[in-house]
Amino acid sequence: MRMFGAVNVALAALTVIGAVAAYGHLSTGSQYAGPTAALVDDKGNMRVPADYRTAYQMLGTWAVAADGSPGSKELHVVYASPGAIDAYRKDGRFPDGAVLVKEVFETTTKEMTTGTVSSAGTLSGWFLMVKDDVGRFKENKLWGDGWGWAWFGAADPKKTTSTDYVTDCQSCHVPARASDWIYTDGYPPLKR
Repeated sequence: MRMFGAVNVALAALTVIGAVAAYGHLSTGSQYAGPTAALVDDKGNMRVPADYRTAYQMLGTWAVAADGSPGSKELHVVYASPGAIDAYRKDGRFPDGAVLVKEVFETTTKEMTTGTVSSAGTLSGWFLMVKDDVGRFKENKLWGDGWGWAWFGAADPKKTTSTDYVTDCQSCHVPARASDWIYTDGYPPLKR
């Protein structure tokens, strides 16, 4: 009998621990689950994931040509959250909750044995996009057209300087509207 009593006490304790853990998870207020929940709060405020360089997959790099001189003026290095590339290759679209992080660097350009070479210099900041298939944050001006959009200066990956995705972010993506606002043709891992 004492064994049943001990088992019941242990089961009750595990139930309480599970309920507390579930409440702790729910109390974050995020309308997302999993890793995305840690990046988006209940009002749709976003932050750059701290571990994107090690936990995310590299999607591709863009070089922005310098004005009137050889080399590039910026490098854009883009990462996708775990599973986003596989899902895109399977379904031809990014899944709800997928996160894209674009690092924007000023460049250093110099002559090397291979020619004029530009490499990443000072980090200017990050552009973040979070896929939203259900329209979670209708009151937040950083969310719309299936995505959360935000620019973060290099000084603060937790606070965006964007105020309205249409005026601050989307204009650069208009040519990619047909591919869900993402320049998918520039990302080799998305090709099947």
